[in-house]
Amino acid sequence: MVCDNLEIRKITVIGSGTMGAGIAQVCCESGFETILFDKYPESIKNGIAKINAFWDKGISKGKTTTEQKEIWSSFLNTSDKLISAVSDADLVIEAVPEIIDLKIKIFQELDEFTKPNCILATNTSSLSITKIAKSTKNPKRVIGMHFFNPVPLMKLLEIIKHDEISNEIVEITKNIASSMNKTAIVVKDSPGFATSRLGVVLGNEAIRMLAEGVASASDIDYAMNLGYRHPMGPLELSDLVGLDVRRDILLGLAEATGDSSYLPHPLLEKLVEKGELGKKTDKGIYNWINNQKSERDDLPLN
Repeated sequence: MVCDNLEIRKITVIGSGTMGAGIAQVCCESGFETILFDKYPESIKNGIAKINAFWDKGISKGKTTTEQKEIWSSFLNTSDKLISAVSDADLVIEAVPEIIDLKIKIFQELDEFTKPNCILATNTSSLSITKIAKSTKNPKRVIGMHFFNPVPLMKLLEIIKHDEISNEIVEITKNIASSMNKTAIVVKDSPGFATSRLGVVLGNEAIRMLAEGVASASDIDYAMNLGYRHPMGPLELSDLVGLDVRRDILLGLAEATGDSSYLPHPLLEKLVEKGELGKKTDKGIYNWINNQKSERDDLPLN
């Protein structure tokens, strides 16, 4: 794919968790030579298993073919050595946990190991793009690419720009989004961007209503499903995203803005402290058994 003066052929994804694996899947499905990097071989193995399971499910449902899987697989490689994984990449997409110091460390390494014209993108859902960019020698090539879970199914890509970003890089990134069959929106770097800020506030208020006994979890979700045509209610979505992720975004918003109204509700804090983080731990606002949700009757509301 040729984007202005830069030909995007090879993409490296840093991190093989749920988001990283999903991003890598979309990249190779879009015809990009793709490397999925993780320093932990077992994590890479799990990431590839998730990708293959998604493809196999599509084949079983008649949505895709074995021939398509073979083509996509031919574009996908893995690595647990950072230098070799990124040295000739045209775009690197970082998708590690939402820890600012970890991301800065990775971007400083990418600064040393990548080509000067390689685009460096972070998949953060709430952390400062400006801070990450300024940790590098060339902030103009650093941009935010916020994908949504599950990446292969969600159409939106939130592109986040900071004050020093090159306009050319923004346009290239929009073109990349289009090639991935994503609809891109461009927002400026601000606390929570557009999507996370709105999403966590709605989710936090829904948790407050649940704790106050306004309605059951399913009825709160149905209210938004049927009354506002949201495809997924705020409580189910919170479980899907991860209650710890939602909690951390709220804390970040409260700190960045100085506004205590963003602080997570005590019920959210209690669930996170207990390790009940949503679907990934089989228990959150709902119980999750075999990917099916059911109401909980043991929520620590008080």
